[in-house]
Amino acid sequence: MVAGVRSNEAERPEMWGPAATRWLGLADRVCVVTGAGSGIGAAIAQGLCAAGAAVALLDRDGDAVAHTAAVLHDSGARALAVPCDVTDEAAVRAAAARVRAALGPVHGLVNNAGLLRAGALEDVTLSAWNQVLAVNLGGYLLCAQAFGADMLAQGHGSIVHVASISALHPQTRSGAYSASKAGVRLLSKQMAAEWGPRGVRSNVVCPGMVRTALSSKFYEEPGFEARRAAVTASRRVGEPVDIAEPVLFLLSERAGYVNGAELVVDGGLDCMLMDMVPRPGFNHTAD
Repeated sequence: MVAGVRSNEAERPEMWGPAATRWLGLADRVCVVTGAGSGIGAAIAQGLCAAGAAVALLDRDGDAVAHTAAVLHDSGARALAVPCDVTDEAAVRAAAARVRAALGPVHGLVNNAGLLRAGALEDVTLSAWNQVLAVNLGGYLLCAQAFGADMLAQGHGSIVHVASISALHPQTRSGAYSASKAGVRLLSKQMAAEWGPRGVRSNVVCPGMVRTALSSKFYEEPGFEARRAAVTASRRVGEPVDIAEPVLFLLSERAGYVNGAELVVDGGLDCMLMDMVPRPGFNHTAD
């Protein structure tokens, strides 16, 4: 188990078992995961390795990604740590060349690296705005171009972009975050339209209410987790593995006719709006 990645194995004993490996058909595929040093990215990398894929883990935090890759490697997985700043075009292209030389042509890419710079719109600086866009949107394009080149040449591949429910509903006082994630949604659809006829699928996953390193401090506040869980239909806070599993499905041939799609993975938060509107005797969320 990768440090920092929580597991629901008690609920899903076959989560990364042999049956999942066979069903997904990802064995021996070469996949790349950005932002793989921790959280959702590390969980996705773990799942891919368990499914038999060779995985390149990219992250600008070299120590974190090296640790994650080492843990996976010790379990017998083919995991390659590649320190990389996804906003640096030359670095991304160098990373693609390194992955190709070490593991072979790439079959799948998960664009997951992300950045948040808090701030109200009236106060956000152009520099902070552009930093977020450079990672969350520009970095996705650069990685898709560099690693997607193999897929286009092969006439086969899958790209999954990790966006956010903030792409659907504005996350206030978070600077460019929502705008950047909304851009990811359209980038994915445009990529599907342009690259789908050439055999490369592009889909987006929008996580919500997931416990990660970015939000871990919030959960130290008494009652915080219960309040968050109460506004989801599933009545619990998500874990990185809850996002990893649908991402693996979208990468696999089991999703071979899924292209240009958008999957919201938020425990049912998106359907809870009317339940939050006070209606005495009818609902519980707003009580």
